[in-house]
Amino acid sequence: MSKISRRELMGGLAAGAALAAVGGSVQAQGENTLKTYPNEHFYKSDGTFDADTAKAVFYEMMEYHNYPIVPRLRGEEFWATDFGLGNYTEVGMGGIFWLNLLEENYFGHEIFLLPGQMIPEHSHVKTAIAEPKRESWQPRHGWVYTYGEEGDPVAAERIPPMHRDVAKARVEAKLMPGEIGHMGGPEQWHWMKGGDEGGIVTEYATYHDGDALRFTLTDIKF
Repeated sequence: MSKISRRELMGGLAAGAALAAVGGSVQAQGENTLKTYPNEHFYKSDGTFDADTAKAVFYEMMEYHNYPIVPRLRGEEFWATDFGLGNYTEVGMGGIFWLNLLEENYFGHEIFLLPGQMIPEHSHVKTAIAEPKRESWQPRHGWVYTYGEEGDPVAAERIPPMHRDVAKARVEAKLMPGEIGHMGGPEQWHWMKGGDEGGIVTEYATYHDGDALRFTLTDIKF
């Protein structure tokens, strides 16, 4: 049996790796596709929002991104909402509060957004028990667009129709995995929208008081 030189061995491994990468990429595109659904998929026959169906679609997105679905995400702590607006594919989200500690004043949250789906514009005001919430966001998978008040506004066409005429936060920033964005300041209006592959985002923040939430759209139920 003839000996193989180190150069020949490394060259063969490199060629094999390149071939595998091409084949793996084709296979991944063919077998791992993020499926999208029409808005009616998320509503029951009587028109009420189907949170279980919405959560099931988020599990599909987690699997697409190889995001670990830990037991807590299979339980009641993981939630999905359409904010009572009946337009889930445009305005809605999923989430889990990993922790929310009042005395220590910090909060950990995972945000889940389908492609093009937005968290409705909102702010956090001071309450009897908490200062205005401050937030930072770090995408883990996919990407998101964040919107704040400070800077040059984007064209109205980039804002989803439901918010196009009322949004106060119109300054857009794209956040990719590993990048971190920040809320502009206390009580500022802000919102977020999922990119083409949706977004799974870790939020670092001060204590979250639900009574502090204020929405631009007045008919929200949350």
